[in-house]
Amino acid sequence: MPGIIGKKIGMTSIFADDGSLIPVSVVEAGPCTVFAKRELDKDGYEALQLGFGSKKEKRVNKPQLEQYKKHNLKAPKVLKEFRNFNVKEFNVGDIITVELFNIGDKVKVTGRSIGKGFQGVMKRHGFGGVGGTTHGQKDRLRAPGSIGQSSYPSRVLKGTRMAGRTGNAKVTTKGLKVIKVIPDKNLILIKGAIPGANESIVEINK
Repeated sequence: MPGIIGKKIGMTSIFADDGSLIPVSVVEAGPCTVFAKRELDKDGYEALQLGFGSKKEKRVNKPQLEQYKKHNLKAPKVLKEFRNFNVKEFNVGDIITVELFNIGDKVKVTGRSIGKGFQGVMKRHGFGGVGGTTHGQKDRLRAPGSIGQSSYPSRVLKGTRMAGRTGNAKVTTKGLKVIKVIPDKNLILIKGAIPGANESIVEINK
């Protein structure tokens, strides 16, 4: 779907015309540069490869750097492909801005959720603890309890909820509404929360 790459700034709230208070996520979306075109006859599908931000040349491998220099482009911090653009309307080097979106548009936002490290079952899965000792624990207040399966099948079943690394996963939130677009500052205000920590990279799709 047509979309843009951005950086999550944080959350705030604004007043609507009827006086209601709306919580919004603020995203610095674009400007994104077209770095490559994927065409049906050459690649088998149509898409635009967009770049956001910039990074030092020494952090880019030589083949990529030569490709960028060929089109007089600076090395981007992030590269992503977006389908459903009308590829014929764009050329390498064109700029796509936040004006791609309008107030009231429904969008989905993809980002990496906040990492919380290795967590126990209470924080990771919402277990109740020792209050109702139905999982076999006795005096271990935050333990998961018994996970065994007796003599059959004599193994821990796949998918058993246990302690482990929490967060830092790719998450997509759908059905969000664009509340306001500020083109001169490359900002888009989206109703509600979106995945990721502040300053993290997010992808906004129509």
